Amino acid sequence: MESVPFASSVIDWFECNGRKDLPWQQQPTPYRVWVSEIMLQQTQVVTVILYFERFMASFPDLGKLADASLDNVLHHWSGLGYYARARNLHRAAIQIRDQYEGQFPRDFEQIVDLPGIGRSTAGAILSLALGEHQPILDGNVKRVLARCFAVEGWPGRLAVQKRLWGLSETLTPQKEVQKYNQAMMDLGAGVCTRSRPDCDLCPLAHLCQAKLEGKQSDYPGSKPRKKSPVKSTYMLLIHNGKKEILLEQRPPVGIWGGLWGLPECADKAAADDWCRQRLGRSVSESEDWPVRRHTFSHFHLDITPLVIRLNNSVNCVMDRDLIVWYNTVNPDARGLAAPVSRLIDELKQRFEGEA
Repeated sequence: MESVPFASSVIDWFECNGRKDLPWQQQPTPYRVWVSEIMLQQTQVVTVILYFERFMASFPDLGKLADASLDNVLHHWSGLGYYARARNLHRAAIQIRDQYEGQFPRDFEQIVDLPGIGRSTAGAILSLALGEHQPILDGNVKRVLARCFAVEGWPGRLAVQKRLWGLSETLTPQKEVQKYNQAMMDLGAGVCTRSRPDCDLCPLAHLCQAKLEGKQSDYPGSKPRKKSPVKSTYMLLIHNGKKEILLEQRPPVGIWGGLWGLPECADKAAADDWCRQRLGRSVSESEDWPVRRHTFSHFHLDITPLVIRLNNSVNCVMDRDLIVWYNTVNPDARGLAAPVSRLIDELKQRFEGEA
């Protein structure tokens, strides 16, 4: 295997075709690259750009992020999904502030030790921000290498991952590593795509074993399929007639951890019990909306929205640290999961129609 022709082909392609105007590529500090890499996990570039720019406007440096409340950080993350990323980002910022005097560490092992940062992310931070010789292996790079060298099997398997890391380490050049690593990610994202790769535009087509065999769709191997279970819940849209809706903060870990959401019950009959026990009020009227499905990576959630008007909501018995009345007209900054935000918007539109 000759790394120089491989790397030079990739770098030459990048000079003419690579992405060079992404916001995190401007002033590429370890902090900015880190935030972008975390956002780009499981999320496409076109979606991340707007979130990144808003995030940087509010948290322009690591100190601002560490000093912010988790609720504010989650608010800026609302809609991006995979909220553990945001919680880990905040935890890591606090750890850097307290252990490294607010300076992003430059040592690989120290970076990998931070919450939410793995080997590839650490390599991306050091190579893209500081030009250090570090290999990376994100999903796009895995796909390029698996096809080019016909690496069989699902990359999630340890043996396959070890083989791909070996290739990445061998092929990553000592010089121009920033261009090379960015180019590999760009190739996977825009040319060597999951379906219908554009091999005519690929600088590695002459080396690609999958192309030579006409088996591009065979690589990388697929994850063994497992049928996703379906869960169900009732989400309570409890309002007080003042265009305010009740929100409850979710536990810090688990699905939508730390976000503000709608109270949930197993069924309609349990809704009145919840209102009596948690708020000391009975349900005045209720209306259930059609079921809608939200899909996570490992299960489906069927949500039945239940709109509830309380009897005399004034002076409800509430834990005001965990339950609040949320003003739909002048909302404050709170982290909301995407399906919750959509339900609130639906209810707000109904309020406006009744005005």
